[in-house]
Order: sequence, then structure tokens, then C-alpha cells
Amino acid sequence: MFGFKFGGGSKKGIGIEITSERVNLVQLRRKGQSGYKLVNFGSAEIPEGTVEEGRIIDHVLLGEVIRGLLVEKKIKVKQVATAIPGRETVSRLIRLPAEIPENELREMILHQEASLYLPFPREDADVDYQKLGTALDEDGIERTEILMVATPKEVTDSYLLAIENAQLQVDVVEVSSFALIRSLHNELSRFSTAAESVAIVDIEYEGTEITVTVDGVPQFSRTFPIGTVQIQNAQMRAMNMPQRRTTDLELLSNVSVPIQSIDTAGLAGSMGGTTPGDAAILRIIGDLSDELRRSIDYYTSQSPGSDVVQILITGPGACIGQLDEFFSQRLGLATTVIDPLVVLGITADRELAVEERMGLSIVLGLGLREV
Repeated sequence: MFGFKFGGGSKKGIGIEITSERVNLVQLRRKGQSGYKLVNFGSAEIPEGTVEEGRIIDHVLLGEVIRGLLVEKKIKVKQVATAIPGRETVSRLIRLPAEIPENELREMILHQEASLYLPFPREDADVDYQKLGTALDEDGIERTEILMVATPKEVTDSYLLAIENAQLQVDVVEVSSFALIRSLHNELSRFSTAAESVAIVDIEYEGTEITVTVDGVPQFSRTFPIGTVQIQNAQMRAMNMPQRRTTDLELLSNVSVPIQSIDTAGLAGSMGGTTPGDAAILRIIGDLSDELRRSIDYYTSQSPGSDVVQILITGPGACIGQLDEFFSQRLGLATTVIDPLVVLGITADRELAVEERMGLSIVLGLGLREV
């Protein structure tokens, strides 16, 4: 995949993921021909209001948090990779005649085509693209398939500024879903035909993003505001406990979604649980599965002949027990919870808890790009 490049590449394997709740950092090193070792991993909570819904509000404070994490982990680097949330980006698959010369193609994509698809002025956007291959269309004309991505300059600049305030340089700013796809490459490669779509469900702190891919290429994405914080606080409200701004992932990893019997699943009034907390979690996860169903149905209606055959669950919320069983039952699709260290074959000197591992897919994808 690709991103907005700003440097020459550090090859130090440093990835930094910025969320509304935490900063995650990894350092990877190659091990043998195809393996990797997790040399360093750190995560730091950021103060409330520093980042809101993917928008960086306080660049100075965020830079201090990142710098403090680097000092704590004794990491001395200058160039890093980071990512912008998918909700802040626009991506489109476009097809243009393969005979167009490279210099003309670039000009056409970055200006003419970009202007057609962007919901904001072209001059206010950072745009990049990647050619995916060529194929004959229905009229027998050979066309190049191109994935174009754009983000508002003010968003890109805010991430650059935060990293600069941490006394670092940005090698590349990538879209988070692209880093995620890189982490899941081995899993996605099992589905390599145009008729097999895979839905990646990334359950983050304040929202969930679904990305439907075909042969590892994103075709459709949507974000909705159901994340680990909403799940946790629904449980706490039901149990008359104080709500929290941040997620206690260790506590959440001890939660399992109550699985309903096949004959009652999905029926009105069947969303009960053994405790008020169970019932609250089940309602929120049920709402999430409904949103996933609507998204998948919309995608398949727009893409005849390409059915979603697999769901991959990732992100911090993947630590919740029995999510795969619940989604498989509710959606009627094979579902797998992804442990990114396992699928990437990454070794580490210490054992990471399940709640730490599940939230590493995006930041590991960034580290893989840099290593």
C-alpha cells in the first residue's frame, strides 16, 4: 500500500499510532528471511481533549506524550510512520485507459479525477494513488485500475505538527486501514478471487470501522460510533457504576458476549443476559452487528458477484470474549478474531496480555512499512 511520503525512509521499524485515547508505539526488526521481532512496544494514555474523533486538537501536548513514550522506552530515532483514521480520508477505485502515458496519468489522477470525487476543494487536499493492475473492460478496452486516496491538508498537517513537536520527522503518513491490511496480508491472501470479499471489522476505542476488501484491495469502508468505550460504559450504567472516559481493556478482556440459542437469536425481546451488565453488553454488540449487516448488505448490492465470505475482527475490542461466535451467529458468516502477532509470526521477549496484543494491528502495519 501507499501513503503521503515526506522523507526517505528510516528502515528502523518505528510505527506510531495516534487514537483519541492512547498513543501506541512499536519498533520491529527483521528476523531471518521472512520473520520479525517486536523489539519495543509502548502505549501511553493521552489527556482528554487532546484528540477528538481523529482530529488533533492540542499538538503540543500530544507531542509531549509521544516524546515521553520514546524516552521511557529508550528509543532514539528521527523518522517514523504514522496513520490518519479512515473517517478522515476519501478513497476511490478508478479505471482509466491503459494507453495514457505515465506523466499524463499522474496529472489526470491528482487533479482532474481527484476533483470529481472529493467533498472538499482540491487545493485543500493531499492526494496520492497506486496502480493495481490492468484488465479489459466490457468494451474490450484495456484499463488500469487505480486506488486513489485523499485527506484534507489540515488533517495531514496536524499529524505532521504533532510528530514534529515530539522532535521527530515523519517518513510517511498512511491511512489506518491500509496499515491494517498490511498486518492482515497473510489472512487476506487466503481469499484471492473477485468473488470473495473479506470484511475487516476494526473495533477501536470510540468507533468501529468496517473495510471490505477484495484480493487485499479496499473496496468499501464505513465508520460508526460504537467502540470499546461505549461497550464498557453501557455495562457500567446497567450496574450503577461510574462511567469512564478511557477503556479498561484488562477488565473488558474478562467479558464474554452472552451467546443466544439458535432458535431465539435475533428475535425481539431475546436480548437478555444473566446480569444487567451482560444484557447491556449484548444490546450494544447487537447494535454493532446490525450496523455491520447494513454495511455488508449495501456493499453487496453495489458489487454484484462479490459476496462477503469472511469477517476478520481486530482492534482493542477484539479482546472481548466470544465476539466471533456472536457475529457468526447473527450475520451467518464465518468470523475470526485476529491476533496480529500470531498472523504475522512476530516474536517478542515478553508475553503480551491479550488486551495488548489485539490492539496492535494498525501500529504493527506501520512498523512493517518502516522495517
